[in-house]
Amino acid sequence: MPGTSMSLSWRKIPERYGLIGTKCGNCGKYYFPSREICPTCRRKGKISKHKFKGKGKIYAYTYVTAPPKGFELQAPYVVGIIELDEGARATGQIVDAKLEDLYIGMTVEFVFRKLVEQGKNGVIHYGFKFRPEKKTLLKKEDTKEETKEWEEKEPLVSEKANAPKTKK
Repeated sequence: MPGTSMSLSWRKIPERYGLIGTKCGNCGKYYFPSREICPTCRRKGKISKHKFKGKGKIYAYTYVTAPPKGFELQAPYVVGIIELDEGARATGQIVDAKLEDLYIGMTVEFVFRKLVEQGKNGVIHYGFKFRPEKKTLLKKEDTKEETKEWEEKEPLVSEKANAPKTKK
C-alpha cells in the first residue's frame, strides 16, 4: 500500500474487498491472488473468477515487531498464511486475538478492515484481514489433537529447510 500507485490500488479493489481469486477449469485448483495462467497445469483459457467463502485455517503465522515502512504505527501485529477452505492460501494480518491464543490449524474468517492510511489527510486503503472464529477461541484446549494432526500433515517451510539432509 505505501508507495502503491492510486491506479493499481483501484484495480485491486475487487480482489481486496471481496477476496476474489481464480479457479482453473482444467485441474480444479483455486488461486489467490488471481492468476492468468494455471501454475499447476500451465494452461490458459479455462481460468475463471472465484469468490472465496472467507473461511480457512492458520497455516503459519509470525509476530511482527519491526514492520516495513508505512506500517510502523500498527506494530506489533500478527501476519499469517491462511489456507482457505477451497485450498488456496492467502497472506493477511490476523486481528482480534491475543498472540498466545493463536495456533496452527485455528479456524479463521475473512473481515473487511482499514489497512493503512497515507498521512493525516491521505488516501485510506481498505482490504481483508482474518480473525479467529469465536468458537475456536473458546475451544483451544479441545482442538490440540486436531492441531497436532494439521502439523503432521504438512511441515512448515521453515521446518523443511531445517530438516537434516540425507544421502542417497
